[in-house]
Amino acid sequence: MKLNEEERALLAGEGGRARQWAIRHQIEVGKFFDAEDMVPVDQAHVMADPESLGEAGVRWLSDIAAMPEAERRVRIPTITDPRGVDFAAYKRLHQTDDMASLEERAIRAFEAMGVLMTNTCINYQTILPPVRGEHVAFGDTGVVIYSNAVFGARSNFEGGPSAIAAGLTGRTPRYGYHLDRNRLGTKLFELRHQPKDFSEWGALGAVVGKRSGSYWSVPVITGIENAPSSDDLKHFGAALASFGSVAMFHMPGVTPDAPTLADAFDGPPPPASTITSEDIASVYEGYAARGDKVDVVVFSAPQLSLIELEKVANLLDGRQVHAGTTLIAATSPEIKFAADRMGLTRRIEGAGGIVLSGVCFYQSYAREMAEANGWSRLMSNSAKLVNIIGGYGYKPTLATMERCVDSAVAGKVL
Repeated sequence: MKLNEEERALLAGEGGRARQWAIRHQIEVGKFFDAEDMVPVDQAHVMADPESLGEAGVRWLSDIAAMPEAERRVRIPTITDPRGVDFAAYKRLHQTDDMASLEERAIRAFEAMGVLMTNTCINYQTILPPVRGEHVAFGDTGVVIYSNAVFGARSNFEGGPSAIAAGLTGRTPRYGYHLDRNRLGTKLFELRHQPKDFSEWGALGAVVGKRSGSYWSVPVITGIENAPSSDDLKHFGAALASFGSVAMFHMPGVTPDAPTLADAFDGPPPPASTITSEDIASVYEGYAARGDKVDVVVFSAPQLSLIELEKVANLLDGRQVHAGTTLIAATSPEIKFAADRMGLTRRIEGAGGIVLSGVCFYQSYAREMAEANGWSRLMSNSAKLVNIIGGYGYKPTLATMERCVDSAVAGKVL
């Protein structure tokens, strides 16, 4: 790889041991992906929840945090993905003190490095959203796909160590979606059914993701009659990334890099693959379980916007969650503060729900929570969550937000 003078100095150890490790790590990643050089980045987003880090990972972070301040501090705004424990609610979920202790140690290490503990996977809705053409180093797949597609920013899926390295060096290897040639469309989809709610947008993401099936695929979706909302695109992109490992998409007339269909491709577009209402319905059928007792209803993955939280509160007004069912809504710390101030938290929890701050369900020791609480049947309006959560021992059901709340009140899948 071609290194500039500053990068060579970091490699020689002139910026301290942490930055020396970081640039070495980035060189190895760059070599793997045939990157010619590095690209400066303006911000980094780190996926490093304690469940994934484990004891070894937290010790590693703590070792960096123990280095001299000038060596350990990040150079660019560096923020965090959801954590594993909400300290105000973890005992209600039967998480353990050991989990909370590991979380506290990780937080102390991040703070010593100058990392901002934003604890969110919806930073694009709450904190310093990137702008078109901006190079960033983001970790969460839903964050990356939204930033690439909806904002026109540039990022690859950065693993936890790679995002930390980017924070320490202020750069990342120039490969993948930092390059113009990899941002062009590769597959064309024609939509013949307009999604009506968040879960249908997620189901659409599942269909497109399954048919794309590659990190290097860039699907182009036509047939969108009305501009989707930020939350619609959030659910679509998160599911697309989850089901297909896809990091970017185009919606001509909606997303910035493809104002027209011709802008999306390098040459004539390929034949279109059609998506019908039957295709969307098949996603729901793959997760159906009408009549089953529902143990936990979860609104998470991605975290909820203030608009989504208000909708949950409205649906619960005057009702009570069934005694045998737990209802959870997870959001970012900033939105949780707003929800507290606006009375949304009080309304949701008054109906028997739990509002969590700064966590995401599947990153919160989901398997251990299932065992501790006796949970099996999970219901959600997040296609991303139902795609992931089966690997943690749950039986998931995908449904609209309305059906999820109705089922939580009834105590069974309606």
